[in-house]
Amino acid sequence: MARAFRPSGYAALLVLLLTATGLWAQEAPETKAPPPAVLIADDIQVTRDRVLIARGNVEAFQGTTRLTAGEVRYDQNTGALSITGPITIEDGNGTTILANQAELSRDLQNGLLTGAGLVLNDQLQLAAVQMNRVGGRYTQLYKTAVTSCRICEDDPTPPLWQIRAKRVVHDREERQLYFDEAQFRIKGTPVFYLPRLRLPDPTLKRATGFLIPSVKSTSQLGTGIKVPYFIRLGDHKDLTLTPYLSGNTRTLEFRYRQAFTRGRIAFEGAITDDDLEPGNGRGYLFGIGQFALKRDFVLQFDIEVTSDDAYLKDYGFSDKDRLDSELRVSRTKRDEYIRLSYINFKSLRDGEDNDTLPTDVIDALYERRLFPRAIGGEFRLTAAAHTHFRHSSVDVDANGDGIVDGRDVFRVNVDAEWLRNLQWGGLQVQTTLGVSADAFRVNQDSTFDDSDSGIAPKAAVTLRYPLVHYGKNASNLIEPVVQFGWVGGDGLAVPNEESTRVEFDEGNLLSLSRFPAPDVRERGWAVAYGASWARYGADTWSANLTMGQVLREDAQADFTETSGLATTTSDFLLAGQLKFNGGLAVSGRTLFDENFDVSKAEVRGDWSNQRLDLGGSYIWISDDAAEDRLSPISEFTFDGAYRIDRFWTASLDWRYDLEEGRAATAGAGLSYSNECVTIAMAVNRRYTSSTSVEPSTSLGLTVSLRGFSADTGGTTHTRSCGKQAK
Repeated sequence: MARAFRPSGYAALLVLLLTATGLWAQEAPETKAPPPAVLIADDIQVTRDRVLIARGNVEAFQGTTRLTAGEVRYDQNTGALSITGPITIEDGNGTTILANQAELSRDLQNGLLTGAGLVLNDQLQLAAVQMNRVGGRYTQLYKTAVTSCRICEDDPTPPLWQIRAKRVVHDREERQLYFDEAQFRIKGTPVFYLPRLRLPDPTLKRATGFLIPSVKSTSQLGTGIKVPYFIRLGDHKDLTLTPYLSGNTRTLEFRYRQAFTRGRIAFEGAITDDDLEPGNGRGYLFGIGQFALKRDFVLQFDIEVTSDDAYLKDYGFSDKDRLDSELRVSRTKRDEYIRLSYINFKSLRDGEDNDTLPTDVIDALYERRLFPRAIGGEFRLTAAAHTHFRHSSVDVDANGDGIVDGRDVFRVNVDAEWLRNLQWGGLQVQTTLGVSADAFRVNQDSTFDDSDSGIAPKAAVTLRYPLVHYGKNASNLIEPVVQFGWVGGDGLAVPNEESTRVEFDEGNLLSLSRFPAPDVRERGWAVAYGASWARYGADTWSANLTMGQVLREDAQADFTETSGLATTTSDFLLAGQLKFNGGLAVSGRTLFDENFDVSKAEVRGDWSNQRLDLGGSYIWISDDAAEDRLSPISEFTFDGAYRIDRFWTASLDWRYDLEEGRAATAGAGLSYSNECVTIAMAVNRRYTSSTSVEPSTSLGLTVSLRGFSADTGGTTHTRSCGKQAK
C-alpha cells in the first residue's frame, strides 16, 4: 500500500527538489511560506544516517506542482539528492520536465539531469541528452532537438520541422531560449544554419525580435518579402517595424501601441518609395485612441490620412474609398447621452472634388429620458446642433450650373415628446405627443434664404394586437399593427444634404419621419400598417416575416423613387428570415409597388456544417438620377470555405457585377494547420479600374511555426500516432 509522508523534518524535500529543477522559485524570508509538501510512495524509509528513501510509484505534491519518479533519495546531512526515473515534474502552468536520472548539488542551485526533456506551454518540446540547472535561473540542455510537432515513439519518421542545437540555454526570468550552433531542419533535412539564435519561449507574450516573415507578389509591385520586427518598449507599449522590399517598392510599415491607466492608443501606417509614383513620397497613417475622462466622459479619436487616392488599394491596406477622421467626447448613462464630435472627410473616389464636398463636420447631441409620476409614461428630450463646411468659397449658382460648390449649413434642432403605453385586453396602445423646433442658416448659396426656422407639432397612436399560439414543438406569433400619425408645420426652404439616401425597412416602418437626419421632416397625415409573423421552433426551423406600407395625405418631395416613399402610397415592404437547425439560414428584404415593379431587393444565404461554410448574397437597386445612380446596381457575392480534412482548408470569395457583366474581385486561399505549423497561401484579383487604381493580382505566402509564434486562436488539430498518421 502506498504511504504518505508528512514529517516536518522532510517536508522541505519537494521545495528543494523543485527549486533545483527550476519549477519552484525560492521564497524570500518575508514572503508567505509555501504550502505543505506531501510525498507518497509504495515504500518510504528513513535510515539511521538520516537518509530518506522513497521507492515505487513515488509522487510528490506541493500546490499545483506534481513530481513522479521511480525512487527518491535525500540525505539531510550532506544535502545530496538523487532521483531515479522515469521522472516527470509538472508545475500546473504548462511547463513539464522529463528525465531518466537526476543528481542535484548541495546548494540546490546546480543540478544534472540525464536523458532529459523540457516541455514549455504544453507545446514546445526540448529533448536533450543532458540538462544542467545553473544558479537557479538558467537551464542548459546539450545536444538538443526542439520542435512543437508530435513525435511518436514507434515512428522513425522525423518531425515536419525541428531545430537541432549543440546547446540550448533557457532563461527562466527573461523567458528566452538561446541556441548555439543551431540547424533548422525540415523532415530531417538541414535547411539553414545559424551559429547563434535567440527566440522567446512560448510563455512570453511580448518580446523584442523578428516576427513571422511573409512573401507577397503583385502584378504592380512584383515579388517581395515582408519581415516584421517587434520592439518591446515596456510593459505597456510596443513598436512593430515591417520592411517590405520588392523590385518596384521600398516600403516601411509600422505599428505603435500604448496602454495608459485610463486609455489606450494605436497607430499604424507606412512610408513608400516605389516605381508607381516615382519621385513622390507615398504613405498613410491610421490611428485610434480612447481615454476615460472625469465624470464618466470618454474621449475617442481616429485618424485616417493617405498621400494619394490609390495608395491604400495598391498595397492592400484598406478598401475604403472615403476616409473619416474624428475627435469625439461623449458620455452614456442609463437615461442620458451627450456627444460632441468633429469629423473630417476625404473622398478617394473618381469624380469627387474634396473642395466641393462637406469635408468638415461638427456635431453636438444631447438626449434625456424622464419618467414623470404625475402623468406617467416617458418623456424624451433631444437637442442637436450640426454644421458642415466646404473648402470652396464659390456660390452654388456662380457658374449657373446648379452644382453645389461652396454651400455651408448650420442647423439647430430641439425635439420633445411624451410616450405612454396602455393595454386593453389583448390590444396594446402607444400614444405619442411632441413638438420639434428647427432653425437653419445657409451660406454661399444664393438659391436659398440665409436663414429659416419653424415648429413642427406631432402626434401618433399605434395599435398592436399580438396573437400567440403554443404548439408541441414550436410557438407562433402573429402581430398586426397600425399607426395613425401627424406632423404639422410647413416645410422649411433649406437644402437637403444629409437625408439624400433613405432606407425604408422594418426598423422605421412606424417612424413619424423616415429621413435619417432632422434636416428634413415628413409632414402631414400618414397611416402606416403592417403585420409580422414569427415561428420559434425547437424542432427543425424558425422564421420571421414582416410586411408593411405607408399611406400619406401629401407626397414628400425629398423622397427619391428608389426609397419607395416618393408618392402618397409607398411601395410594399417585405422582409424575412428563415433558419434551419441543419445550418441553413436565408434572409432578405425588398420594396415593390402594386405592379410588382421592384426598386430594391437583397437576399443573403448561409449554410454551414462540419466541413463546409457557404455564403452568398444578391443585391438589386434600380437607377435613380436623384441619388446620382445613372444605371442599376446588380451584384452577386459568394464566399466559402471547405475543410478538406483536419489540417487542410480551402477558401474562395467572388464578387460579380451583373450589370457590367464582369467580375469585380476574386480570391482563393489554401491553408494547412496542425499542432506545429500553419501555412497559408492566398491569391486575390481586383478587376475594376479607375483613373487612380489599376486592376491587379496579388499572391501571398505565410509560414508560422507554433511554439514560437503568437497564438491566433481557432481550433488546432494534433496528428495522431499509428497507421492513421501514415
